[in-house]
Amino acid sequence: MNLQMERIRQACDVLKLNTIALEWSAIADRAAGQETSFADFLEQVLRVEIDARMGRTRDALLQFAGFPGVKRFDDYDFKFATGAPRKQLHELSGLAFIERAENVVLLGPSGVGKSHLAISLAHKAVMRGIKVRFISAADLMLQLASARKQDRLDYYLKRSILTPKLLVIDEIGYLPFGRAEANLFFNVIAKRYENGSVIVTSNLPFSQWSTAFADDQTLTAALLDRLLHHAHIVQITGESYRLRGKKTAGIVPDTHPESTQ
Repeated sequence: MNLQMERIRQACDVLKLNTIALEWSAIADRAAGQETSFADFLEQVLRVEIDARMGRTRDALLQFAGFPGVKRFDDYDFKFATGAPRKQLHELSGLAFIERAENVVLLGPSGVGKSHLAISLAHKAVMRGIKVRFISAADLMLQLASARKQDRLDYYLKRSILTPKLLVIDEIGYLPFGRAEANLFFNVIAKRYENGSVIVTSNLPFSQWSTAFADDQTLTAALLDRLLHHAHIVQITGESYRLRGKKTAGIVPDTHPESTQ
């Protein structure tokens, strides 16, 4: 390494241009062979640094998001899920609802892909550099209860509930909450109201949500009022995607009307 290259390396260290320090020499060699202008060379070295930083940011955001797995919107089987509102979902995949701090509520029976769609929308957001947090409703209640017991509720709410621009709460209604848990959940929705987007999934129609929240009609009404004020309601109908193969194999009885004809 000559003195000039050492000075460049040191300058990159000072400016924290780690990727440029590694890549500039190879880019310079290619630029010389292609008679690239100085401006084009500068743009190329800056681009590799920006791309590397964006990649690190996305990796950190993915880790924070806590997805149970990677689901992509393009992998959702609209041919099977004929009861999914394709046009509405494609519009939501543009993510404009996040910029407007609007919510998305995905309703439908088990197995129609609500969680897949919620994760895929959230994954798109992460790829655009948006901070996201994914959590099941049951895990959220456990963490809220634990934080309150340790006198860390305010800290938990700030870090995990208010900081993300998009919060995804999966499977509301699968397990009923007690009164204390219902109050904690209301607190989450109330604090995010008009401050950040929420995506929730549920197998319950709104008329039955009170059964998940300690049969408290007043609390449920107040919760839904805040959740639905600026919300896109996505109603998905159809049969379980997970049971499709078993029905084809005859392991699970096919309850589709055509099977009785």
